[in-house]
Amino acid sequence: MTREVFIAHVEREQEALRGFLLALCCGNQSDADDLAQDALVKAYLSSAGYQDKGRFRSWLFKIAHNTFLNHRASQRTMESIDEARTLVSNTSADAEFQHQDLYLALSTLPPKERSAITLFYLNGYNIKEIAAIIDTSEDAVKKQLSRGRDKLKERLKIID
Repeated sequence: MTREVFIAHVEREQEALRGFLLALCCGNQSDADDLAQDALVKAYLSSAGYQDKGRFRSWLFKIAHNTFLNHRASQRTMESIDEARTLVSNTSADAEFQHQDLYLALSTLPPKERSAITLFYLNGYNIKEIAAIIDTSEDAVKKQLSRGRDKLKERLKIID
């Protein structure tokens, strides 16, 4: 892939990438921007191996997801929304808006569950596509979605 082709792909997918990472980072714009930059550098360095099959976004999201997991490995998951609320910084993109409780609830999920929920509900990927992006089986994705939904229902007090 040439530099120009890579730039064209990135320009087309940059907003979606930033939205994906913003959701994974639970509204923390600074973390999302840092991870996006890291993911784009990794993608550029790996672009020679990219097979153009019309799935640049999935390929880029996989790199971003792995970058997110590597970043989150050193951080702990919070157990409750109240605990998350005490740690939310002023860098949250949605601090005064309607999605803050969702971001706080997402921050209590383990990274793999958060990734599955984000890719499925916020980015519209199907289970097969999610399995490819996060490099796991379709059954594992189904379990992550189920566990993540159950935890979000409990933490957000959603009644069926």
